Amino acid sequence: MKEPKKILAINFGGIGDEILFLPALSSLKKEYPNVEITLALEPRSKSIKDLSNLVDDVMCIDVKGKNKYLALLNLLFKAMTGRFDMVFSSGANKLIPVLLFFTGIKYRYGFDTGFLSRLILTKAVKLNKQQYASKMYHELVTPVTDYKTEYPQIDAGDIEKEPNSVLIHPGVSKMSVQKNMVKTWSAQIWAELVKKVLDTGKKVYLIGGPDDKECIEKIVEIVGDVPNFENLYGTTKNIMDLARLTKRAEILICSDSAPMHIGVGVGTKTFALFGPTDEKKLIPDNENYVVIKNKNCGCRPCLWDKRQTTCDKLECLKIDLDEVIKLIKS
Repeated sequence: MKEPKKILAINFGGIGDEILFLPALSSLKKEYPNVEITLALEPRSKSIKDLSNLVDDVMCIDVKGKNKYLALLNLLFKAMTGRFDMVFSSGANKLIPVLLFFTGIKYRYGFDTGFLSRLILTKAVKLNKQQYASKMYHELVTPVTDYKTEYPQIDAGDIEKEPNSVLIHPGVSKMSVQKNMVKTWSAQIWAELVKKVLDTGKKVYLIGGPDDKECIEKIVEIVGDVPNFENLYGTTKNIMDLARLTKRAEILICSDSAPMHIGVGVGTKTFALFGPTDEKKLIPDNENYVVIKNKNCGCRPCLWDKRQTTCDKLECLKIDLDEVIKLIKS
């Protein structure tokens, strides 16, 4: 096979999904150092280009908008005219292989979704969802490279750690809230955790995105103006600012959300709250990344595998905060 000049990678989802996709792109770049990678993604995730130099160009395709079919036609047209040598798609829809076939791109790689995928893809890769998502995505590129990149890597620069500092990000994406996917604590519980962390003598920085404004304001109101507590909401101009703050912190405490993946990407000790979602699929099995969960809740994880929205009881989010403090101090 001649070394490709241009590769199209297709991965739709939130910014967290794009961060999880980075190891696959990293291995492609290691195999083909001079290749140009274009990443087709949803408009809400285009900031991935600010977090990684692996992506040379982004192609924004609004597959969840009102005109999603027109958006897919736009993707098809751009793929057909982009002179790509290879295409990799993470989609599990059975029509994805057909879409890739009509792009006219010679080498096509996607997940095995049945007979059609095995017939018209260059290689249909077995889909194993029961593993860390980065590993799942990475399997797409194994037909063309022996390089293995385990975790996402975000280059936030050479930043010195601030001793005894804790960055707390309580939010989740607005889309999760709209779809009734409750994956985090209330502002009141986060405020109580802030107080308990402060009692250990650590300095706490509170951060959040535009979707977290109400939650942040409530936490600040409850905690009050106390020593070693600083509200950094509104100080970050972009996602790289958040990555730099995360790298500076000694510890990150967050929910199952994009900031957790940033924590992994910059290598900061991360404590992540998991309620109804499956930590085995979303965070590496590594002592640097610690899961906060209700070990006595037998019905978790349930989101996606058993249900599309979270339940009303949310027993999985009822966690003793003193146990969380023990985890942090250990």
